[in-house]
Amino acid sequence: MQRLIVPILLALAALGLAGLVLLPPIPQPLWYHDFADQRSVLGIANFWNVVSNVPFVFVGGLGIWRVASERTKDQRDLEGRWMYLGFFAAVAFMGAGSAFYHLNPNNGRLMWDRLPIAVTFMALFAIVIAEYLNRRAGVLLFVPLVLVGGATVFYWHLTETWGKGDLRPYLLTQLYPAVAIPLILWGCLERYASGGTLYSAMAWYVGAKVYEFLDKEVFSFGEVISGHTLKHIGAAVSCYLILIWMRERRILDRPPKAIEASLGL
Repeated sequence: MQRLIVPILLALAALGLAGLVLLPPIPQPLWYHDFADQRSVLGIANFWNVVSNVPFVFVGGLGIWRVASERTKDQRDLEGRWMYLGFFAAVAFMGAGSAFYHLNPNNGRLMWDRLPIAVTFMALFAIVIAEYLNRRAGVLLFVPLVLVGGATVFYWHLTETWGKGDLRPYLLTQLYPAVAIPLILWGCLERYASGGTLYSAMAWYVGAKVYEFLDKEVFSFGEVISGHTLKHIGAAVSCYLILIWMRERRILDRPPKAIEASLGL
């Protein structure tokens, strides 16, 4: 199965790129900014959607501290440390960017919400490639993938200012890793242990997205908390589980390089 992973990933990438060509531009709907819970508390607009981003900053800071303070002589860990630092820095900025956006939701501020999200997704994708598929490929792809993720956000923002908003590239950078990461885990789990925690992280993120779509429906039950606020909490839990997964992966013995050898890398 491992020999098929890379061809399948390349085929999925080709399908995604074909979709960019065949599908019409997707503008940002303005109703997106109309969140259910718009209550102000202590003079802070949209209070709960703002403060629910604090866990991202906490998890990101904790992850940076864990990675920076870790002592290891394993060359593989030393090579990959900067990738984890970049990932958790993006998680922290994700909290700051989302809080900034929710103080006054609009397309201009949405860019600062989406930029760290795109970087976080692509950073995690590169890390999974490095840990489960091929170390050298993941390290080499980290910066290009992060740059591509960030570029899709700037592209969307520019097209909105031109009056022809286009979310297609940004959506691809969200959907492709969401499909590719489980595929890599499924194909490589028999050789690479500790994938269960990462599956849990993905399940929490899927649940968070469900709450996002049910924002108003959740808030309608007593107007206590909104679906979007729960989305922030669930996504932050997902990031914390990734931190736990990172620690588990570093404790376990390194698996053999069978996949690397099978790919000729």
